[in-house]
Amino acid sequence: MSISFAVGRDRVRFAGKTDVGRVRSHNEDNVLIPDELPLGVVSDGMGGHACGEVASQITVDVIGEFYKRTAEETARTWPFRAPSLELQKNRMTTAIKLANSEIFDTAAADAEKSGMGCTVEAIFFDQGRFYIGHVGDSRVYRIRNGTIQLMTEDHSLLNDWKRMKDMSPEEIANFPHRNVVVRALGLAESVYVDVVVEEYQLEDIYLLCSDGLNDMLEDDEILAIVEKRKKRLDGACMALIDAANAAGGKDNISVLMAHVLQG
Repeated sequence: MSISFAVGRDRVRFAGKTDVGRVRSHNEDNVLIPDELPLGVVSDGMGGHACGEVASQITVDVIGEFYKRTAEETARTWPFRAPSLELQKNRMTTAIKLANSEIFDTAAADAEKSGMGCTVEAIFFDQGRFYIGHVGDSRVYRIRNGTIQLMTEDHSLLNDWKRMKDMSPEEIANFPHRNVVVRALGLAESVYVDVVVEEYQLEDIYLLCSDGLNDMLEDDEILAIVEKRKKRLDGACMALIDAANAAGGKDNISVLMAHVLQG
């Protein structure tokens, strides 16, 4: 099932799905598939004993509710004059920071939830632009004109090492701390949020995913699946999850896709 929203003169269609994978006993990921606003969120929980699932659920709930609550505060000026970039950037940052505070406070009040956290990828479409909010090692890709581009930078120990030294593909594959994140929600009272803002183009596809997808599939494999299935976005989501499971399904797998179409 998919859902679409008018965004200025255009529309954006969303679809998403999450799956436990083939190894984990429970799913700590959560996905917000929009029902009122062109906003999508993927969150990958950390902490074990179901605590990661609590953190990721808090994240999608808090961000979704904040956007609904502030919807009337964003003046609909476009196409008559340029929208307020700072307003929407601050809106994304604030939503994610609120989720971080809620997770941190919940963990502080319950010893069983101590140390829980999560990643977050959020995307919002407004007046010709998209706004991505990013913390952690989940990812956002853009598929445009038959190519795939990573729009976010992994907040991971592996990525830090790759910046410091020239690592071979074998060294990357055998890195002993591949899944260690250096930034996540809930680990401290405050968090720095990366925000990416650009103009979208018709036929762009934005793919938000937990690392259970991109750890199992190479970028060109993801691209090939999406290009083949993009006419049915929900089918493309399912095909990506099936492929990740066929490759081993070592982690929970979550995908959310947004396709920009002519209004």
